[in-house]
Amino acid sequence: MSKNLTKREEDYSKWYNELVVKADLAENSGVRGCMVIKPYGYAIWEKMQAELDRMFKETGHSNAYFPLFVPKSMFEAEEKNAEGFAKECAIVTHYRLKNDPDKPGKLMVDPNAKLEEELIVRPTSEAIIWSTYKGWVQSYRDLPLLINQWANVVRWEMRTRLFLRTAEFLWQEGHTAHATKAEALEESEKMMHVYADFAENFMAIPVIKGIKTETERFAGAEETFCIEALMQDGKALQAGTSHFLGQNFAKAFDVKFANQEGKQDYVWGTSWGVSTRLMGALVMTHSDDNGLVLPPNLAPIQVVIVPIFKTEEELIKISKVADDLVFQFKKLHISVKYDDRNTQKPGFKFADWELKGVPVRIAIGPKDLENGTFEIVRRDNLTKEVVSNDGVADYINNLLVTIQNDLFQKALVYRENHVTEVNDFEEFKNILETKGGFIAAHWDGTAQTEEKIKDLTKATIRCIALGRLENKGKCVLTGLESAGRVLFAKAY
Repeated sequence: MSKNLTKREEDYSKWYNELVVKADLAENSGVRGCMVIKPYGYAIWEKMQAELDRMFKETGHSNAYFPLFVPKSMFEAEEKNAEGFAKECAIVTHYRLKNDPDKPGKLMVDPNAKLEEELIVRPTSEAIIWSTYKGWVQSYRDLPLLINQWANVVRWEMRTRLFLRTAEFLWQEGHTAHATKAEALEESEKMMHVYADFAENFMAIPVIKGIKTETERFAGAEETFCIEALMQDGKALQAGTSHFLGQNFAKAFDVKFANQEGKQDYVWGTSWGVSTRLMGALVMTHSDDNGLVLPPNLAPIQVVIVPIFKTEEELIKISKVADDLVFQFKKLHISVKYDDRNTQKPGFKFADWELKGVPVRIAIGPKDLENGTFEIVRRDNLTKEVVSNDGVADYINNLLVTIQNDLFQKALVYRENHVTEVNDFEEFKNILETKGGFIAAHWDGTAQTEEKIKDLTKATIRCIALGRLENKGKCVLTGLESAGRVLFAKAY
């Protein structure tokens, strides 16, 4: 098969868009700005979801589900949050349609079916969840409340791109309530570390952990912890956020509890989430001009076996060996596909599975049966080797671990080579345009300077890295005092 993918160096954005569609991950739908996630793409998301869900439950969280619709007055209760999302809100104003008397066969909004109160289609669920928590929390014995939900949300984006920015997307959102500020802060930071663990050990994506500036902070939060990743085109991507909400939402929704001294106090809150945007990060971090490159820990199919035959008799012999191999892989919990389609030639199958990023391909032909060998190809570097069929399942099991580690190391080397310290604004602009990546530069701490740099360069402060050295210096733009370097980048 011909992949006809645009080369990354020619047009990275076009390459990404083509790859997502041609690799059968997703496609644009008949609804403006919304996508259809296809079975192969959804299978990857399901693996992400399963691992994250396990990690959440291991840290004491339980899943629940809350309504898609939020009454407008409830949404407005926490002002900063409402203002922050106002421009992206979709609103339900009526509950019924009727036949249009002037246009036979067409429907119109029934003017007599106007809602008493308009409903916001959730862009995030703090409002509906905190209004619910009011009835769940009375005493310190009810805390901490550690809840997560898997859901869809709607943010009316004007410029969309599959997985990275769509009007509707899938995500998880954790919402927790605590008796003390210290507990809530600990929870916020803990979930950032959970996200980093997942990104690095499953997605094979190295991330920088840090906090957002006040300007970039989640609306309604007192602190936002984040993980930032770097894509192959030198742009950053926010891969996960965890917010310390203070008592803002508790006060907005009057969520109080009786503490151990019997006194009434407001609870302390957090919220945290990752979305199908991680699918975009996965594609952009590892993939190449031949198609997807998937880390084995998230690949729906880790090994594909392709028979090479001319006669039905050869196929029967090869299939017997392949079936035994499939059995061995399944015992090792390796997901495997035996592609014995007789409608496509081996060359087509090779290209197809290469495009879809299957980590390991095994080819078996008549000569392999004679020699007791298999031809094995790694998707990450396209190296080919001939391996004895004796103990091949264990060999492949170890190879998958090697591929996972190699993908992480390759991405880490790229990231480390694209963190550049700069000390003046001309150098800042030059590095941004010629090299990209993260720019470590001094900043005077003001929102005005942050906004001016963004206006001049389109670069934003991605994070103030945790554990950064407090080496004082001069702001890269204003020359005013700076407490330490922060990380700037252009971002998705």
